[in-house]
Amino acid sequence: MPREPRPARPVSRRPLAPPDWLVRSLKPQSAPIPWAAVARASVAMALPLAVGILAGQPAYGALASMGALSGVIGDTADAYRMRILNIAVPQLFGALGVTLGSLVFGHGWVAVGAVTFVALVSGMMSTIGAVASVSGLLLLLNCVVGAGLPMPGQWWLAPVLMTGGGLLVLLLALLAWPLRSGVPERAAVAGTYRSVAALLEAAGTDTYDEARAAVTTSLNQSYDLVLARRARDHGRSPELVRLIAQLNALTPIVEAAPAADQAVRHSGCVLPSAVPDAVRRIADAVQHGGTALPGTGPGVPEPRGTAERALDQAVRHAVETLENPDPLSFVDVDDRLGRPAALRVRARRAGRNVILSGASWRYGLRLALCIGIAQALVSLIDVPRSYWVALTVTFVLKPDFGSVFSRAVLRALGTAAGLVLAAAVLAEVPHGWWDVPVMMLLAPLIPALTTRGYGYQTAAITPVILLLSDILNHQGLGLVLPRLLDSLIGCGIALVAGYLLWPESWGTRIGDRLADAVADTAEYVDRAFGALDEPAARARMRRRLYRDLSVIRSEFQRALTEPPPTGTRAAAWWPLVVAVERILDATTAARVRIRHGADAPKPDEVAEVARELRELAEGLRASDTLEEVRSEFTVSPEGSVLEPLRQEVAAARAIATRP
Repeated sequence: MPREPRPARPVSRRPLAPPDWLVRSLKPQSAPIPWAAVARASVAMALPLAVGILAGQPAYGALASMGALSGVIGDTADAYRMRILNIAVPQLFGALGVTLGSLVFGHGWVAVGAVTFVALVSGMMSTIGAVASVSGLLLLLNCVVGAGLPMPGQWWLAPVLMTGGGLLVLLLALLAWPLRSGVPERAAVAGTYRSVAALLEAAGTDTYDEARAAVTTSLNQSYDLVLARRARDHGRSPELVRLIAQLNALTPIVEAAPAADQAVRHSGCVLPSAVPDAVRRIADAVQHGGTALPGTGPGVPEPRGTAERALDQAVRHAVETLENPDPLSFVDVDDRLGRPAALRVRARRAGRNVILSGASWRYGLRLALCIGIAQALVSLIDVPRSYWVALTVTFVLKPDFGSVFSRAVLRALGTAAGLVLAAAVLAEVPHGWWDVPVMMLLAPLIPALTTRGYGYQTAAITPVILLLSDILNHQGLGLVLPRLLDSLIGCGIALVAGYLLWPESWGTRIGDRLADAVADTAEYVDRAFGALDEPAARARMRRRLYRDLSVIRSEFQRALTEPPPTGTRAAAWWPLVVAVERILDATTAARVRIRHGADAPKPDEVAEVARELRELAEGLRASDTLEEVRSEFTVSPEGSVLEPLRQEVAAARAIATRP
C-alpha cells in the first residue's frame, strides 16, 4: 500500500511565542565544525595585520585582511581543485570591483550609476552557478566598499592588497595538497556509499524517504566533485577513472533500493543486515584507496526474492568494480552521465543562457534597483560611511542563499548581536599589536558559525568588519550605532524594493517547477516501460529528475521560513513533493522486477499511468491551491507489476485534494 505522509504534529503556542517561520529561521543547523577552515581563518586574517603593523602601515594590513575575509567566506570546498575555483576566481572579480569603486569614489551621481550598473551585472552573474554567484557577490561588495571608503595609496594598491589577502587563504588551503591529493574525492564517494547503506537499512521504515533524499544530495555532491575534473583529466588519471567507475557502480544498488523497500513493506521480512554491511565495507575500501574488499567476499546471504536478488547482483557488481585492475572498461560500457562539455563550451552556454534568461534579468534588475536606491539615498542624506547600507542590501538580496524575507530579519538580528561584541572590542582593545590576537580569536568564528545559519554568520562577520573599518578610519565606538541604523535601512530597502515590489506567484516560484517534475515523471514512466530499453539514458533521466526534485526541496525549505501565506502554503504542498519522489521509486522498482523475470506491463497500462501524471501536472499549473483531482484507472490487471506504481499515483492525486 502507498505510504501516507506523516501529518504535521499540532503545536500549542503561547500567546507571546514567536511565529513558526521565525523559529525555523533561527534554529541552528546541525553541521560539523570545519576545524581546518577555522585554523586557516585565524592565520590568514591575523597575519596581514601583523605584517602591516610591523611595516608601519596598519591600513595596508587591514585591506589585506579584508581580502582574506572574502577568501574565508569562499573557503567551503573539500576538493583542492575546487578550492582554487571557489577562492581564486572570485578574488579576481573582487579586485575588479574595488578598482571600479575606487575610481568613482567621490564622484556623486556618477558613482551611483556605476555601482548600480555593477549590481546589474553581479545579479545576472549570480544565476549561472555557485562559483559565478560568489564572484558576482565579491564584484559588487568590493565595488561598494571602493566607492564608499577612501583607499590608501595609488589606485592599484587596494586591489593588489585585497587580492593578496584572498590568495593567502588559498595558499593555506592548498598546503596539504601534495600529501592529501585525491583524499576529498575518495571521501565524498565513500560517503555516498555509506548513505546508500543507510538507505538500505531504512527499507520498510518511516525514515526511508529522508534516507533517499540524503542519497540524492550525496550523489549530486560526489558527481559534481568528481566530474569537475573529468573534462581535463579523463583518460589520464587512473584514480579519477576508478572513482567514476565506483560512482557508476552505485546506480544498480540505488535502483534496487525501492524494490527492496516495497518487498519489506509487503512481506514484513527485514532486509539482511549483511547487505548494507557489505556496502559499508566497500565504502571503507574506497576511502582508503583500496582495490580489494576487506574480508572474504561480499558476505551477502542467498537472496530470498526478486528485490534481494537484484541487490545481490548490484552489490557484487560494485565489488567487481572495486577489484577490477582496469575500471576504464566499466566506465566505457556503463557510463551513466557522460563526459561534461569542455570549459569553453560551458562558458559559452552560460553566457548565452544569462543573456536570454528572463529570471537572470529579473534578479539583476531587482538587485540593481535596490542598490541604486541605497546609493541614491546615502547621496541625498548625510550618512557617515554609507557603504554599509549597500553592503546590507547585497548580502540580503541573494535568493540563491535563502529566502530574502528571512535573510533580512536574520541580518538585522545578527548585526545587532555582532555589534554588542564589536562595541566591547572597540571600547576595551587599543589599536596596535592587540589587534592581532583579537583578530585571531574573532576570525575563526566565521567558518565555525557559517554552518549554523545566516544569522549566526552575520553575527560573526560584523565585529570583524567593524574592527578592520576602524583601523582604516579610526571612529571607535562611533561606528557601532550608525552601523545598526545602516543595516536596518538596508534591510528595509531589500524588503520593500527587492521583495514586496517583485511578488512572484506561487505557480512561478514552486508550482510550475513541481508541475514540470510531474510531467517529466510521466515521460520517465513512458521510457522505463517503452519498447526500446536504454539503461544508460533511463538512468540519466532518473538522476536528473531526482536532482530537479532536490532543487524543489531546497526552494520549499526557503519558503517554509517565510511568513504566511507563503510558509503555510509550502507546508501544505510539501507532501506532494515526497509523493512524486515515491512515484519515481515505484517506477524504478517495477523496472527492476521486470529485469528479474516479472511480466512487462501492457502499453495501455503504461499509457494510463502516464496520462494520470500529465493530468496532475496540468492541474498544478492551473491553480495555486490544491484542488480535487481524482484518479480513474480502468486498466488494472491483477498481479500487474505496475500495481504499486498505480497506488503511489493515486496517493499523489489524493494529496492534491487536501485543502
